[in-house]
This record gives sequence, structure tokens and C-alpha cells, in this order.
Amino acid sequence: MMFTSPMIQIFAIVLGRDSRRVTEAILSEGVMQFINISEVDGEKTDNPSDAKPQASLSEISDLRKRIEVFLHTGGIIPSAPSETDLANRISVNIEKEKQHLDKIASEREVLRERQRTIQQEILKLEDIRKQVELYGLGLSDIPLHGKHSFISMQTGKLPVSNARQLEDDLRDYPSLNIALGNEKDIAHYLLISMKRDREHIGKFLLKAGWTEIELPNELQSVKEDVFKELSVKLNKLIDDQKKLETKANDLIKREEKYLRDVWVNLRVHELFYIIQTNFKSSSRTVIFSGWLPVSKKEKLTETIKRASENRCYLEWNEAESKDTIADQVPVQFNNPKILAPFQMLVSNFGVPQYGTIDPTPFVMPIYLAMFGLMFADIGQGIVLSLLGILGAYRLKNNEQKKGLYNLSSLVIWCGASSILFGALFGSFFGTGPFKPLWFDFHGIVAGHSSGNSAINNVFDILAITIYFGISVISLGLLFNWINMIRTGKWMELVFDKGGILGGWIYAGGIYIVYHIISQNSKGFPSGTVIFMLVGLPSLLLFVKEPYHYFKHKADQPDRKFSVIAIMNFLMGWIVELLEIFSGYLSNTLSFMRVAGLGMAHACLMISFFTIAELTSGVASVVILILGNMLVIGLEGLCAGIQALRLNYYEFFAKFFHGTGELYTPVSLNSSHK
Repeated sequence: MMFTSPMIQIFAIVLGRDSRRVTEAILSEGVMQFINISEVDGEKTDNPSDAKPQASLSEISDLRKRIEVFLHTGGIIPSAPSETDLANRISVNIEKEKQHLDKIASEREVLRERQRTIQQEILKLEDIRKQVELYGLGLSDIPLHGKHSFISMQTGKLPVSNARQLEDDLRDYPSLNIALGNEKDIAHYLLISMKRDREHIGKFLLKAGWTEIELPNELQSVKEDVFKELSVKLNKLIDDQKKLETKANDLIKREEKYLRDVWVNLRVHELFYIIQTNFKSSSRTVIFSGWLPVSKKEKLTETIKRASENRCYLEWNEAESKDTIADQVPVQFNNPKILAPFQMLVSNFGVPQYGTIDPTPFVMPIYLAMFGLMFADIGQGIVLSLLGILGAYRLKNNEQKKGLYNLSSLVIWCGASSILFGALFGSFFGTGPFKPLWFDFHGIVAGHSSGNSAINNVFDILAITIYFGISVISLGLLFNWINMIRTGKWMELVFDKGGILGGWIYAGGIYIVYHIISQNSKGFPSGTVIFMLVGLPSLLLFVKEPYHYFKHKADQPDRKFSVIAIMNFLMGWIVELLEIFSGYLSNTLSFMRVAGLGMAHACLMISFFTIAELTSGVASVVILILGNMLVIGLEGLCAGIQALRLNYYEFFAKFFHGTGELYTPVSLNSSHK
């Protein structure tokens, strides 16, 4: 668990006639990350005789993605293919499936176009209704409520035969055309529009034979019904919009089984051809190579032999072997499920190089300890845990939101850490209803007794975080030494600033500072002790630059040793020492922010209780509830971010480069993009 899974490389040769069965068997196992042999040796790859050309893979992938879009619009997430789907795959008729999808798309587009038209009408009428609400109607003898109304209202008549044309002309403008009645071949209308469109609408009215008239007395009552008419028309349009949306979704539901079946078949073909693009074939044989965990070696060997009826040649090379193809060994994390949220934090930073330490098991206690020190409260921790449990429950079976599920799990862990440290500090929603198991953090911040003889003031709290920071940095240095030993970087192990000499200087500096503090800043260690702790390793570091110079001199024969070279050695040595002294000092002091945020958390709770005491009754309770909500949201986020920052920049930076390649085998469950 401390290291990633050991990997092994397979080099295989099978007969061309067996390539289809071997491909299916490998896909069914889903454990190989392929190496494209042609990319390694620089030769062009010929596809096996039964594999489709690359264009077919592209067409299949595009078609599969198109179906996926249809399914997603209906809220449907297709499931990954199963071994049964692999065994029952059928040939794909690209043109036939495209035509079927085009038909579905055409039906959907008709519905969408009607939806867009209705939406435009809704926006226009809402614009008019807003103006009517603000400024009134202004009909006949009823004056406008505001002189700045943007509404223009006209009553008039026009030939009935021109009414439809006028409606079509007004379609692109916010307007409401209300029929008032007909006299033989003449229609009377009330037209409501925006003043800004008066010039354009005037042209349409002139073309339609519009004649403006006074609103007849018997129709004066219409002024009371205009707003109602607007609302009725808007509600009808909104209902029509919902019906069209339902029809569009029903169309996908109706085709769901077909779309799912075709998607699965396409996905199986896509994965099949992805594997075969990594094959290199001759007239009779097929060659392929790839990586897999050592634990899967025996089963894959048996699978390939069974699929090829033992007509195969398999060669296995350990990751450390010189016979492997390609330099980069993929990395498979080897952590239990319980560590998934913390593995997410590690992989967000990067993937460890193969053979180096996977920090995930150590990130868990370090991250939670930092979070708990900054956000120690039993009650608020319970709230965090409940929120995390709710999120994890809702996202449990959603593979598309696995990241959010892991984040919810992380919130649960952070809540548990808050509960633990809340018990140690005796805090429950900012109060102290019971005796703390360690010391009273809030009491110290408020200027009261801590209940612990060893920790009496904020400086003692700062000291705790300094000791914690020294431990984390030292662990990072130890991991760096282990990584360098495992990768054979012996000179870096000794002379790197994160190597043995850098660690020696750091340990010496810690001892010197501790000695000065224990002597109340009145005494220093002896000169001999200071030299042995800091001076000697600093002098030894000078060897680093000349070593690199003479090591690479053979590659640059024209390069001559001179005074300039000596000055470069000296300058590089000084810069290295400055980086070590300033870097380790700032790294260590950076952990004081843990204590600082913990104090800020306590101060915020004290402030809300002080404000609540100035009120009484319901107001006091509301203030405390809102205060706790603010602290949980704001301080919880700050604590999570700062704990992550300290892990990334003060811990990971000592040993973790994040330049590895994640192991991504081709399987039926491979993520699709």
C-alpha cells in the first residue's frame, strides 16, 4: 500500500487468424494498457486483416458519441457493455444507423423549432406585461400612470383579409394584437406594442390598410381585460412549451431501447478496434505489447493461450528489466476503497513515478490532523458529516459523478476529524459543555485557563503546529531518500537540498533554535556543535557543483576549466545554501497558519456569542444559528483549502514529482469521451 502495484510487460505474437478471438479475450479481461509498437520502433503499423481501417474507428466513435448526446438529453446514462454484449456483438451498418438518427434528429428539430418560436413570443409578451405593470394601460380617457411608459396602444380597423399578413409582419416585434370584433369585411383590433418600434410597425400598418379609430364606448371595458388577456396568452404559451418539451423527451424515451442497444454495440466495436490499432501485423502473425499488474499475469496468460489454442508466443519482462519496450511504466494505485477520497487529493496533484512512494496512506492522517486543528468542534463536525453522508448517499451509484462522491466522502472524514478534535478541545457549537480531553482551545483564545499545565497561551498552541510541521517535513525528506535509493539516484541522495546533507542542515537548525529557546535566548551551542550541525554539511555541499562540472565535461570537450568555473561553483553553492536555509525556515513557519485558522475559528464563535448576548429571545437564537452556519461554510472551506495547500507545498514538494503515467487499461468499463 505504501508503494504502487508492481507492473509487468507482455510481448506477444499470435497468428493473424486468431487475432479476433485474442482481441475479444483481452477486452473481456480488461487488464492491459497497450504500447503502440510502431511508435517505439518508428515503423509504420499495418492493421490486421480482420480489423477495420482507422476511418471506421473514427466513424464508430462519432456515431456512438452522437447517440450518447441523444440519451443525455433524455436524462439517460448508458451502462458500460458486459461480456454478454461482447460475445453478441454484430456488425455495424454505419449508413443505416446514421439515417435512423437523422430521422430522430429531424423530428426533434421540428419540436425544438416550435419551442424556439414560442419562447420568442413569451419573451415579447413578458416585455409588454412588464411595461403594463409599471405604467398602466393608457386606453382612451384613462391617463398613463407614468409619463415615461414605453407602451404604445392603438385601436383601428383593417380588412379582414389583411389581418393574417399583419400578424406575420409583427412576429419579430414585441406586440399584442387583440381582436375587438368584426363589421362585415372589416376587423377591429387593439394593438399594444413598444414605442421604440413605432416607425417599423407604422409601415406594416400602412401596408395592411390600417385606419386608426377612437375606441367605441361599448368596447371601453376592454381596458380592464388587457392585462388578463396578456396573462391568459402567456400561460397558454408556457403550457404549449411544456407540452413540446414532454414530446421531445417522449421521443427519446420511445427510442431508448434502440439507442441503448446500438450504443452498446458501437462501444464494443470501438474498444475492439482501439485494441487492434496497437497490433502490428505481418502476412500471418500479429504482434502486440502492453503493461498490466503482476497479479494479473497468470490469468491473462491462460486467457490468451485459450483464445489462440496455444498458437502463441508470450514473453514477460519485469518493469525494472532492460528488455522492456518504452521507458514509462504506468502506475496503478494500490489503496483500499476507504482511502479513495485521499487518493483523489493525490491524483489531483499528480501521479507518482513508478517504484516511488504513494503518499495516499500518509495524506489521510496528516490532512485530517490539519483540518481538525483548524476546525475543532463536535457540533459543527456532526453537521459536516451529515452533509457528507447525504451527498454520498445521493451520488453513490452515479459513475458520472464519482469525483463528487469522493468529495462527499472527504467531507464525512473531515467532520469526523472535527468531532475528535472538538472532544480534545471541549468545543460544541462554540460552547464548552464538558471538560476537554486535552486543553480548552477557546479558553486560551478568550484569555481564560486552558485546564492543562503544559499549554497556557497562544504561543504554546503555535509551538504545537511548529512541531507538527517539523514532523511532516521530516517525513517528506525520509520519503525522498527512499525514492532516491529505489531509483538509484545516489549523488542526489547525498547532495540534493532534499537529500541527506539538506536534511542534516535542517535537523541541525532545529536543534540550534531549540537550544536557544531553552536557554531563554541567552546562550548558543558551542562553536564546535554549530560547525558539526550546520557548517560541515554546508561545506560538503560545495562538492556538488564541481562534481556535475567534471561529470558532464566529456560531453563538452571544448569547455575549459578556469577562474570563471570556480566562480560559478561558488555562486551555485551560495544560492543552494540560501535556498536550503530560507526554504526550510519558511516551510516550517508556514504550519503556523494551522494555529492561526484555529484561533480565527474560535474568535468567530466568541464574536457571535457576544452579539447574541446583546439581544434576547428568538433574535439571540437566530444569531447563533446563522453564526454557526457562516462558520461551517466559511471556516470549513478555509480549513480544507489550507490543509490541502500545506500537503501539496510543504509535504509533497519534498519528495513527490507527480510525473508518472496513470495505468489505464482498455476494458469494457473504460471511460468514454
